[in-house]
Amino acid sequence: MQIKTNLKPVNSKLTSKQTFNDLVSLFARLRAPGGCPWDRAQDHRTLKPYIIEEAYEVVEAIEENDPKKLQEELGDLLGQVIFHAQIAREAGLFGIQEVIAGQMEKMTRRHPHIFAKTKVKDAAEVLLNWEEIKYREKKKDRPSALDGVPKHLPALLKAHRIQDKAARLGFDWEHIDGAFAKLEEELEEFSRAYAGGRKKEITDELGDILFTLVNLSRFLNVDPEGALRGTIDKFTSRFQHIERSLKKSKKSFKEVSLDEMEALWQQSKKIKKGKR
Repeated sequence: MQIKTNLKPVNSKLTSKQTFNDLVSLFARLRAPGGCPWDRAQDHRTLKPYIIEEAYEVVEAIEENDPKKLQEELGDLLGQVIFHAQIAREAGLFGIQEVIAGQMEKMTRRHPHIFAKTKVKDAAEVLLNWEEIKYREKKKDRPSALDGVPKHLPALLKAHRIQDKAARLGFDWEHIDGAFAKLEEELEEFSRAYAGGRKKEITDELGDILFTLVNLSRFLNVDPEGALRGTIDKFTSRFQHIERSLKKSKKSFKEVSLDEMEALWQQSKKIKKGKR
C-alpha cells in the first residue's frame, strides 16, 4: 500500500539536500575497500554495545526534554540500523530495503483497523489485536506469547513487558486493589523468610516484591525504569551535595557523623525544593 507523507525538512533553515539514500551510500563507502579501517573491521557482534548505547542515549534525550539532542541521538541510532543492514548486505543476507519492506508489511498486518475492515473500540483493543496477530505469526517459532520479550532486557523493563503482554491476553487483576493486596502478601512472605534466615527464600521473596511493584507501576501507568532512574539521579544529586559540602569545609567522610551527613542530605532537599 502506497502511503504519501511530507518529507520536507521541518527546519526551514536546513540547507542540506542529502537524503536517506545518501546516508546508506555513506555507510557503504565506509565499508568498501579503501574505506574506514575501523568500520570495515566491525561485524554484528562487535557492534552490539554501540546500538544499546545509542538507544539509551535516545532515552536520555527524551527524559531531558532536549529536542536538539534527541534529533542527534536518533540520527546515531539510525546510523546503527543502516550499519547492520550494510553488513548483512555484504553477506548476501538482506539490505536496508528488505528491512524497510519487512517493517511496512508488519505494521500493515498488525493494524487491520486501519488497512483492513477490523473494527476496534479503543486503544486497549488495538493492543489486544496486536498481541493476537503477533502470536499467530510467531507461534511456530515462539510457542509462548512471552517468548518475544528479549532475554537481555534490563530486569525492570523485562518484568513490565512480560506483565503487559500477559495482561493484554486477559491474565490480569480486574482492579489495582488486587495488585496492592498481592504486594502486602509478598511483604509478609518476605518478613517470614527473613525471620527464618533462609537466604534462598529471602532472595525469591525479594524478587516477588520487585515484580509486584513493577505490576503496580503498570496499573499506575508509570515507567518503572524511568521512576528508578529518577530516584537514582535524585540520590546522586543529594550525595554529591554532601561531598561538595565536606570538601568546602575540608573534612572527609571519616571525620563527620551520620547525623551530620543526614543534616547535609536534608539541606540538599531544601535547596532542590527552593529551585522549583
